[in-house]
Amino acid sequence: MSKPIRITLKRSIIGKPEKHRRVVRSLGLRKLNRSVVVQDTPAIRGMIRKVGHLLEVEENVYET
Repeated sequence: MSKPIRITLKRSIIGKPEKHRRVVRSLGLRKLNRSVVVQDTPAIRGMIRKVGHLLEVEENVYET
């Protein structure tokens, strides 16, 4: 079973390539400084790697 991770959008997507915008949206992030808790899977890790310069990732997060 994969562990949950918290992803927070820390930088704006204004002026970023359309591919990066789509990845951020598919992670469930809509506004700055908003967080989502998702399961840590290889697909999610690939998305984080692509737009990691816009995000802050916290591991060892427990879902509530």
